[in-house]
Amino acid sequence: MSTSAPTSSPEPPEFIRGSLIPALPDDLAIHCVALLPRAAHPSLALVSRAFHTLLCRDPGPLLAARRRLRLSDPHVILSLRPPASASPLFFLLLPHPGWPPLPLPSPPVPVSSSSSVAVDGNRVFLFGGSVSGVPSPSVQILDPRTRSWSVGPRLSSPREFAAAVAHSGVLFVAGGCVPSSPFWAESLNLSSPDAKWSPVPSPPHFREKWMHGSASLAGKVLAVADRGGLAYDPAAPPTEAWAPVSPILDMGWKGRAAVVGGILYSYDYLGQVKGYDPDTDCWSKVEGLEQELPKFLCGATLANVGELLYLVWEGKWKGKGKAKGKGEARSMVVIDWAAIAVTKAEEGRLTGKVLSRDTIVFKDMPKGSAITHCIALEL
Repeated sequence: MSTSAPTSSPEPPEFIRGSLIPALPDDLAIHCVALLPRAAHPSLALVSRAFHTLLCRDPGPLLAARRRLRLSDPHVILSLRPPASASPLFFLLLPHPGWPPLPLPSPPVPVSSSSSVAVDGNRVFLFGGSVSGVPSPSVQILDPRTRSWSVGPRLSSPREFAAAVAHSGVLFVAGGCVPSSPFWAESLNLSSPDAKWSPVPSPPHFREKWMHGSASLAGKVLAVADRGGLAYDPAAPPTEAWAPVSPILDMGWKGRAAVVGGILYSYDYLGQVKGYDPDTDCWSKVEGLEQELPKFLCGATLANVGELLYLVWEGKWKGKGKAKGKGEARSMVVIDWAAIAVTKAEEGRLTGKVLSRDTIVFKDMPKGSAITHCIALEL
């Protein structure tokens, strides 16, 4: 009977091997670094080329060590669509000031930015989109810990601009396909490794909609659409599962949104951040942000990052002096973000305080690139 060799931790790349902490073996040095809070990594990356490689260029061994230690921190995956390309590029961000973006591999199927995303645990699911102008049924799964993509069970209907939500271990997608399709809405149970997409019955008169955003709130799957939003309750009987959202919610929800602490946050065309409380069926402006944030009208997105409300928007270069040349200006994208703690006061008033803020420069992205997805997850 043959014996298998004992498993060992992934070795760091050849060009950093033995140079992290000279007095320690590499695996022990990586173990020590893994115990540090991620907020300390941007400063540590400046110590040497070896540390910069481990933390910013090839973090696989470090992420593996953190998994073994059961450590995790909130991260953000941002996708940007270049102006001359339909397929977005993905980056991993640590939401602490000074942290540079880490490029991630492109998905194996180069779908357009009309794809939808959902997060379950440490995995990011990319649904549909179009390839050469044709809607795709592809499901692509990104594992940021290994910086690798895999292919999931194909959707039953090709779709783009669909609503997609992960809710209680089940993936739900709806819309973005032919309204007459029996799979206009479908679900995938992630607890079974061999699961396939199942149709979710839906009233035909609810299907003539163009989805703009989706979220999971108060036990329901919500989708905002051009002709009235929808709410789906997985726990309700099939004949009662679908219903229109509250008119008040529908009037105030404009596309991208995030749920933090049971409140759904969105922003209006005046650049005001608002929160919707399902218990009172009421929108409230988040006060206290006027002096700390610009009035952005478009291009901004929101995310729940470690139970803080994060705003991410397309900014402007504010460095000293001007770009050295037109070529440099054309290959630079600036993204700003702010972390906001929101407290709920008496009578439902919401007050926000900016805890941190930073500007990220994507030097190799052409000017005019737009944010397509902003996803938060624990790594």
